[in-house]
Amino acid sequence: MQRKSYAYVPGVAVLLTALLAGCSAGADDGGGTDDSKPDDVSTSASVAKPGKYRTLPEPCGQPEQSMLDTMLPGIAKITDEDQRDRAYEGVATTTFDTGRRVGCRWKDDSAAGGSHRLTLDFERVVSYDAGVSDDSSAEQVFATEAEKADLPDPGTVTGTVEPGGADSSPPPPSASASSKSGLSGKSSGKSAGKSSDPSEESGSPKSAGSGSASDSASPTDLQPRLLEGLGDQAFLNDVQAGSTASPTRTVTVVFRTSNVVVTIAYEAQPTAAGDAPDSKEMQDRTQELARKLVGKFGE
Repeated sequence: MQRKSYAYVPGVAVLLTALLAGCSAGADDGGGTDDSKPDDVSTSASVAKPGKYRTLPEPCGQPEQSMLDTMLPGIAKITDEDQRDRAYEGVATTTFDTGRRVGCRWKDDSAAGGSHRLTLDFERVVSYDAGVSDDSSAEQVFATEAEKADLPDPGTVTGTVEPGGADSSPPPPSASASSKSGLSGKSSGKSAGKSSDPSEESGSPKSAGSGSASDSASPTDLQPRLLEGLGDQAFLNDVQAGSTASPTRTVTVVFRTSNVVVTIAYEAQPTAAGDAPDSKEMQDRTQELARKLVGKFGE
């Protein structure tokens, strides 16, 4: 019996050795699991940073009444109080997700001052790619809008357009820079010429001493262009369309602040034939509203 027991001792030793080896291997495997944790942290760290803004302000309440009075002068002249209040309130744009996109529009159809339209659009951009930030996605949205505007290359813009010149020799359909900006002679010479005689307006540059803000702006200054100091990125577009007798001018300012893209469209059509909307005045008003709106997204 003793010899039998001694015979089994080596087998037990072998079994204990195998068990110990297994425990050691398990410990090593555990060490391998710990080593993978830094990789997991690295993966999560590569996820792009979300945008600064998580919500959008209510657009119809953003422009101050004084701003609306400046851009839509006919509203203040509405005699019916309820109708005037509704005009100031504006009409909210239909949207399916107010957390992603909201807008508002106002109109002014004054018989004396012509018709005006103002539209606001706020878009909060969210990236669906974990490796692309919301800001980068908003940058792409802004770039797309700028491409649609087809802004002229600053290096090809000429400053030789004289008031009245566009009427005497209209550009061909292929011309884009001067016609897109809407810098016709009548728009530039509206405040400069006191006479209603079209021949006098088309035959001479701006009158001296008129004191109009438009007189100090050259056609190059009023071209569609990129803007500085307005959010992270911004551009202005200025287009005149319609008949020469009753043109409609639309000034658009688009700016991006972090992951929000804002579009302001300001349109004007005069009542009097041949009285084109003033480009400089409309651009100034639209940019002023844009500057006021930039701060609304900091709250």
